[in-house]
Amino acid sequence: MSLENVPVDLPDFELVANMFVEEGIRIASPAELHGLISGHLAAGARFKPAMLLQTACELMDTESLSNESSKEVLSNLYAATCDSLESLDLDFEMLLPDDENEISQRAESLGRWCQSFLSGFGLYGKHTDASLSSEAKETLNDLGQIAQISAELEEMDENESDLMEVQEYVRMAVLMLFTECNKAIDDKAKEFAKAKPDNNRLH
Repeated sequence: MSLENVPVDLPDFELVANMFVEEGIRIASPAELHGLISGHLAAGARFKPAMLLQTACELMDTESLSNESSKEVLSNLYAATCDSLESLDLDFEMLLPDDENEISQRAESLGRWCQSFLSGFGLYGKHTDASLSSEAKETLNDLGQIAQISAELEEMDENESDLMEVQEYVRMAVLMLFTECNKAIDDKAKEFAKAKPDNNRLH
């Protein structure tokens, strides 16, 4: 098996957070970076390495990543996200603080993740109201509302349960959007291939 075909695990949230610290990034968070990448992929786009680096640096408001290890973390984050979205196992996960963190921090991170997901989805720019199903449009609207989630949540079992429920909704919503948008693009590619003249027949 070639190295290109070896699945990559999603980097740990703390690992990505440490990368931000090492690069002196304070204006964005790991959740926002992962949301942006996920939104772009869900819309049907794929990043080439140079564009991935440029887009990440724009989000983090830095000209470049100074450490090779940071570029490796970014590359692994992208590869793992792409693999999990394309997998039939529905094992896509969002890069968010773990349960040991305060619920207010986790709620804020989820909101920022959703906000960046919508930015990444819109960045692709190939989808309009006419090209999306009513379910997809409703889902994007829901994610917009979740992006405004309040970070002022108390540590209560009810709030914990609600947050986990919302988080699972977002996860499944992303998978649904990915399936719809990527299938549509794949179908168009197949139609184009069928319509393309066979040059061999012209000789």
